[in-house]
Amino acid sequence: MVSGSKNQTNSPAMALKTLIPWIPTLVLLHLPVISPSSFTYPAVFNFGDSNSDTGGLAAGVAFPVGAPNGETYFNKPSGRFCDGRLIIDFLMDSMDLPYLNAYLDSIGAPSFRTGCNFATGGATILPANAASLSPFSFGVQVAQFIRFKARVLELLGKDKKLQKILPSEDYFRDGLYSFDVGQNDLDGAFYSKSEDQVAAFIPTILSEFEAGVERLYNEGARSLWIHGMGPLGCLPRIIATFGRDASKLDQFGCVSSHNRAAKLFNSQLHALCAKLGSQFPQVCVTYVDIFAIKLNLIANFSQLGFKESIAACCGYGGPPLNFDNRIACGQTKSLNGSLVTAKPCDNTTEYVNWDGNHYTEAANSYVSSQILTGKFSDPPLTEFTISPSAFRTDFRKHFRFF
Repeated sequence: MVSGSKNQTNSPAMALKTLIPWIPTLVLLHLPVISPSSFTYPAVFNFGDSNSDTGGLAAGVAFPVGAPNGETYFNKPSGRFCDGRLIIDFLMDSMDLPYLNAYLDSIGAPSFRTGCNFATGGATILPANAASLSPFSFGVQVAQFIRFKARVLELLGKDKKLQKILPSEDYFRDGLYSFDVGQNDLDGAFYSKSEDQVAAFIPTILSEFEAGVERLYNEGARSLWIHGMGPLGCLPRIIATFGRDASKLDQFGCVSSHNRAAKLFNSQLHALCAKLGSQFPQVCVTYVDIFAIKLNLIANFSQLGFKESIAACCGYGGPPLNFDNRIACGQTKSLNGSLVTAKPCDNTTEYVNWDGNHYTEAANSYVSSQILTGKFSDPPLTEFTISPSAFRTDFRKHFRFF
């Protein structure tokens, strides 16, 4: 969710580069999951940015993703830009599959038996440049997958015992290929382009995405799960940077220009999904309207049990945003002659936003529960079953705290 296309203080790259430790007192112990019968795959191969990065950037460039990240669920930093779990983690839970290990993380002999995560924080669809936070753009991630698959099949051909930690050949055919990428392209573009110029830039971005998906198709990908972009203009960092003039904000306090661009991107991405489905009839392409789910959460946060829709849980400055571009979540530094710390809130489940750039585990839990209803996907997920430990109507009842 962090752009690397601009090297300046208010950029998303700078926002990530200053994350530092602090340990919260809140520990979330358990969240149940839904298991739709139409959402079951033997393996998942994921591509994206920090919305679904489970350790790629931390491993790939030794990026410091320290505490308080991870403290809510993992009780320690886990390479995720979140207090706990991401949407991809909840989707893996719904299929009774272990969480995805990052392709770039080789420490601890990670298992890739049921998939692999190529997503890295700061990744863009378009090729990275010298100012990019992450060199692992979408095209590079696709190339990594191609090498991964070739190497896996080579190793399995020599030693079948490796199937304990590597996906079998049929998993590449029958697995789910998931995508959540593109936000950093638009995010970064707004630092140097007008809204009209950003809008005109979208086809170029999606052309690169289409080329990458076609390469994956040629490698055997047949089930594509594609997330649209969330409401970019509702991130505290974006509001702090582009929303100082109240006339630029909508009724929810979000930056209108960024949300319009996100909706335009989604419209064209949705059309591309239809095109891919028509071009490759043997491929199942599912588009998921993440924008609608997240905007509904922000618009109706109080009814859903949250207390803050826009303010960052972990930040500095207090209401309305609790975000200061000069100091990131967990960081301690001198501001205006005083030593200050950007601390996490006492109860992360009351907040939609985690650190000004990313969502809390509680918000990710809600978004995932809505994805799994099937109502926000095209084509929709229809028949599904709910396990005894599934989300209840009030998903927040499953939170238990010390």
